[in-house]
Amino acid sequence: MEELAPAGDGLVVLSNRGPLSWSRDADGRLSARRGGGGLVSGLAPLVSDSGALWIAAAMSEADRQASREGLTEAEGIRTHLVDLDPATYRMAYDVVANAVLWFLYHGLFDLTRRPRFEQGWRKAWDAYRDYNAAFAEAAVKAAPHGATVLVQDYHLALVPKRLSELRPDLRAVHFSHTPFAEPGSFAVLPDRMAVDVLEGMSAAVACGFHDRRWADRFDACCEAVLGRPARTFVSSLGPDVEDLRKVAASEQAVQAGRALEEQLAGRRLVVRVDRIEPSKNILRGLLAFDRLLETHAELVGRVVMLALAYPSREGLAEYLAYRAELETLASDVNLRWATDSWRPVELELGDDFPRSVAALERYDVLLVNPIRDGLNLVAKEGPALNRTDGVVVLSREAGVWPELRDAVLTINPFDVEATSEQLARALAMGDEERARLAEQGRRLATARSPAHWLADQMAAAAEEAQSS
Repeated sequence: MEELAPAGDGLVVLSNRGPLSWSRDADGRLSARRGGGGLVSGLAPLVSDSGALWIAAAMSEADRQASREGLTEAEGIRTHLVDLDPATYRMAYDVVANAVLWFLYHGLFDLTRRPRFEQGWRKAWDAYRDYNAAFAEAAVKAAPHGATVLVQDYHLALVPKRLSELRPDLRAVHFSHTPFAEPGSFAVLPDRMAVDVLEGMSAAVACGFHDRRWADRFDACCEAVLGRPARTFVSSLGPDVEDLRKVAASEQAVQAGRALEEQLAGRRLVVRVDRIEPSKNILRGLLAFDRLLETHAELVGRVVMLALAYPSREGLAEYLAYRAELETLASDVNLRWATDSWRPVELELGDDFPRSVAALERYDVLLVNPIRDGLNLVAKEGPALNRTDGVVVLSREAGVWPELRDAVLTINPFDVEATSEQLARALAMGDEERARLAEQGRRLATARSPAHWLADQMAAAAEEAQSS
């Protein structure tokens, strides 16, 4: 793979969650550690020691204190933390970004009941506008003349327009890590919000997505609402294979792998690794596994589903209810099938990355069945890590599916019966076909790295600069 130039001075990155998380040590001093999430893990190594600036929200009291004390750099990463009023942040992040935009883009609304834009909605939307304005103003103050500003995700949809008004010398690129809604679904939004979102994003020199389907939907919404097309590009994020292999070689992952082998006792392994998030479709995955045991008696006692699920957005009632339903369903499947020596579903709640890496190395089947997903990096990390010629069963609604379609078994994420059948097919597949699919999957999954994805965003900004 060719070497790509690192990001450097003149680059500003904006995201809700930043690359550093501050806390107090045993002596009460503020210290920083690398933050979590796919964006941070992929992008932080590329901007470290480069002179680039990363602007993010202060997420905790320690973050806010670090911001007030002017602590701006750790692990080679220059940061600026936007210290927002907590009430403004909660309304912007929980009420607008996650409870409306996320649900809209992932097709999660039950339209007979939600959304309902009632009395308090305008206050929440004003908070979202204030949140975006604070990020834009921070970039305006910090960015050098002619800088490239990479604005990440749906939290910051309004930033590009504000930047174009305040600093027309800046080249802003907006990148969405989510899907986008088709015009009929997008019309659910109040008119003011719909116009603001589309005008805000399309003011960027270009808007990027992981999958052509999402870019085309955004473009169609701009045509329908604004009467003009958008400037878009498609760039799929790849895994940081070197970093994954380092984790796989760590003592924590090695020990987790040994414990997993003892737990399996020679049984086949179906794995999934997800946030506890309605769009990940974990419930239908469990129902499909339950149906698999019902229709294939030869697998009873001989296969385990390991569901590694870590809590997410527990400030939202929908997420708490989803977690409760998940735990209940896993318990029900075990009550139905478990024996004294075998439990078919191992549901593990908690974010244990070395444990997840060990499971991805070992799976016989990796189930990735989102209702809709901007990308789903796990579907690439699995083939990149797996050592057992495991088979990937992948939803066609994942943004990564067009890249991997020739190396996976495809499913409709709503079809529990067909998902069960594909799980059975994967487990019954012969060694030669498994090896062929696994090799093809490794090649496709590792074809792109985070550096390629960053380079595409920089190229989109540079292309606009040359055309101007």
